[in-house]
Amino acid sequence: MRIVVALGGNALLKRGEPLTAENQRRNVRVACKALAPLAEKHQLVITHGNGPQVGLLALQSASFDEVEGYPLDVLGAQSEGMIGYMIEQELGNLMPTETAFATILTMVEVDPEDPAFQNPTKPIGPVYRREDANEISSERGWKIARDGDMWRRVVPSPEPHRIFELRPIHWLLEKGAIVICAGGGGIPTAYNSEGNLEGVEVVIDKDRASSLLARQLDARLLVLATDADGVYDRWGESDQQKLDHATPEDMKKYEFDVGSMGPKVEAACDFVTRTGERAVIGSLLDLERMVDGSAGTQFTIE
Repeated sequence: MRIVVALGGNALLKRGEPLTAENQRRNVRVACKALAPLAEKHQLVITHGNGPQVGLLALQSASFDEVEGYPLDVLGAQSEGMIGYMIEQELGNLMPTETAFATILTMVEVDPEDPAFQNPTKPIGPVYRREDANEISSERGWKIARDGDMWRRVVPSPEPHRIFELRPIHWLLEKGAIVICAGGGGIPTAYNSEGNLEGVEVVIDKDRASSLLARQLDARLLVLATDADGVYDRWGESDQQKLDHATPEDMKKYEFDVGSMGPKVEAACDFVTRTGERAVIGSLLDLERMVDGSAGTQFTIE
């Protein structure tokens, strides 16, 4: 079975955890231990978030005053290479030596007229206390928004429309490779007035991009792995309730945070509605059970 597994950026660098290479390596190793049994049984495509990582790269870039900071599309490409390298290495250490891996720098087209450009919602980078967030916002001109009980930088997150490297991804899968692609939602690009493709200063939501990728690859299952064991109604309240099974129609009566669970639910529902196949949202540590249908929140057409 062809499966697309989307690893949340916060599953690779946990919320509030120092954004060190050592911490990221350790979390990638945990993720790969969960992925390895799937790779032995199924045709596997791996995507990943990059919110903490691309935000850190932006901070590092901005700290060097002699040149202007690098734009988010370039930093997104850097994060794809960095995280893909770690996944290849750690998963490769668990798989037979003949297993082939490929990380694809994946450009994804967005519409420059997307209204999301006027409404930044995608959290990136580390979390801050309110007073520190206000200071950074003033210094950098960055938009800051609440993320749980802390604050983070937010950037526009337009809809993905086209995955440019789809053909080479197909070719690699046909040869039996494990493919890591569309990292961080892909490198955001758009055509300018002269018809040339160029980078865009946004971060595409990786769950929406993963849903698009899974549809275009004819995947049988879309797995959105995060740090929660499923989707909850009234999350964080005393009467919160986990949803074990849902249909796209069911989910219309619930509301979810646009900066966290909302895009995941939207991506899962979109995949199921368009393909009739299954999607699941849940904890990375429950990956095998999510695939067999016994964990997470399972999404089906009925």
